[in-house]
Amino acid sequence: MHEGANADPVLRVEGLRKNYGALEAVKGISFEVGANEVVGLLGLNGAGKTTTISMILGVLEPTAGSIHIGGIDLARHRSRAIASTGFAAVYAPLPGNLTVYQNLRVSALLYSVKDSRRRVGEVIDEFDLARFRNTKCGALSSGEQTRVGLAKAFLNKPRLLLLDEPTASIDPASARDIRQTIREFARSKGVGVLWTSHNMYEVEEVCDRVMFLSAGEIILEGDPKALPAQYGKRTLEDLFVSVAREPMELGELEA
Repeated sequence: MHEGANADPVLRVEGLRKNYGALEAVKGISFEVGANEVVGLLGLNGAGKTTTISMILGVLEPTAGSIHIGGIDLARHRSRAIASTGFAAVYAPLPGNLTVYQNLRVSALLYSVKDSRRRVGEVIDEFDLARFRNTKCGALSSGEQTRVGLAKAFLNKPRLLLLDEPTASIDPASARDIRQTIREFARSKGVGVLWTSHNMYEVEEVCDRVMFLSAGEIILEGDPKALPAQYGKRTLEDLFVSVAREPMELGELEA
């Protein structure tokens, strides 16, 4: 856990498993995300990242295991747990027939955000969306739509942010600004962030800790700046490629 994290984690996952018939998509993984901490969940497509996030969101029911968000058992009190959670992903766009303001206003009402008009105005400014305020989301570029999705994720001032490829389709300058915004938000508001990305430069820049998921199992975990050298690799990207090609060999090195 990051040095600045509180003793009680924002997210605690224990023995989480998801089966689809005979297929084990997620194989009993356990981890925590602390307040003020940004944790990267890394792996190839099909490794189990999105399935894991979907279970944390309550969209998928786990086959086994438990999820606690801010100490609240997701299985028993889903609404309370999700009320303190924000989520953004490129595959979950907002309705294209509504304007940016309308989408954010509806989301704020759904989350029962206090003083919702003011809060919508704040996130519009924070994510540089003022010029698109009255533009329908379907008319925006993919990068602009991604920024609106991130603004939506921040509306309820969440304790836990789940970000699945949050800066995909965004130009490098905008991506840098968004990474900085998320880092500052996590540090200043005691937020825990679970972040998936295939951009290893981004991961190394923004994450305090990373977990490598392979075939539904966490096989490596640690500081993204220190892990490569521990496994004889020059960069985090080199380590990622090795995890993808030879996960068992790396697991044996760890043991």
